[in-house]
Amino acid sequence: MTGAAKAATKILLGKPFEQNQIIHLPNNQKSLNIPVQSSSVIGDGNQAIAISHADSGYVLDITRDMEIWVFVQLQDHQLISSQNQDGKLSNSWLNLIAGNGVGRLISTGKPSVSEFTYKLFDLNLRDLVPNGKQLRLEIIFPKGKKLAERTSNSAFGVVDGLALIGTQAEVQISASPDQLKNTIHELRSRANDPQFLGNLVFVIGENGFDLAMQFGFNKKSILKTGNWIGPLIVAAAQAGVRELLLFGYHGKLIKLAGNIFHTHHHLADGRLEILIFLAVSEGLPYDLIERLSKASTVEEALQLMDSEHPELVRRLWSRVAGEIEKKSSGYISRYCSSSLQIGAALFDRQRNLRWSGAIGLRLLRNLGVSLTT
Repeated sequence: MTGAAKAATKILLGKPFEQNQIIHLPNNQKSLNIPVQSSSVIGDGNQAIAISHADSGYVLDITRDMEIWVFVQLQDHQLISSQNQDGKLSNSWLNLIAGNGVGRLISTGKPSVSEFTYKLFDLNLRDLVPNGKQLRLEIIFPKGKKLAERTSNSAFGVVDGLALIGTQAEVQISASPDQLKNTIHELRSRANDPQFLGNLVFVIGENGFDLAMQFGFNKKSILKTGNWIGPLIVAAAQAGVRELLLFGYHGKLIKLAGNIFHTHHHLADGRLEILIFLAVSEGLPYDLIERLSKASTVEEALQLMDSEHPELVRRLWSRVAGEIEKKSSGYISRYCSSSLQIGAALFDRQRNLRWSGAIGLRLLRNLGVSLTT
């Protein structure tokens, strides 16, 4: 994306097209060589377009080979200081537009873009923008809206497309061994801090982290886990963590209730089967269980219950959260002896924190957080 934006901006300024763009990274990291398929001036010559393709290097990435279109235009603007009074990066030189297929935050309507993405733009585009001008940069993912239907974006308040929430230039896939290694290192560093109080909150990915912050969790207690939940809860127990809250989207954490402790959907699913089994165990009416079994997704099953049997929803999903706590403790006991207390708290696709197990409820109360009624 940044490569396409850089190529288009250069073309707009009258420079020749370069198929490979050098992208500089924050903190003096090694630069990347990004291929761009094409770029051209369009319209009356006051705009330019460039096209590139997403390439994480992972076969099972749903965005692999996805087309990225970038439109740029220079507008009159009075350039101001690069930092505001709070020391945060100012984007006054840049007018970023979320085009078709790029996700927007439902709460604000603004593009769902991470600060890291803005830093990449600042490092690679700002010096190209003439004084007194502002760069209008519109990003389009032609297939973004369709691909977003296969993600949990809407559970985190992102609509209409894919979010730009990366925190590093090269993809660190949540199922990769390197991701696990790095997270365990971070966990142990936290546990060895003299000021560590023994409490952690595990969240999965950037969106879970963002929601945890909105609920007022202490940032120092939050650890982003990726999908390697099993090895990480064992590592937490071995590191001396006393209380651990698993805070996540119900459609993700339900896997733990079925003893699936690597939650990436490419490796294992079984969510609907787990839900049906627990519905039977909870003694829900047979006709309802039969209808749930015909749902295509856990979310569809939840919507069915919410609309017709809201009183049973709390029972079933509280049971799910309780099973997550039970199975997680059992998983740890396979590998070590520990007094770690594990709680589970689940939020739904509308970002409402709705269910917890008994331990999760206690941990939430200690954090001053309440379930949505």
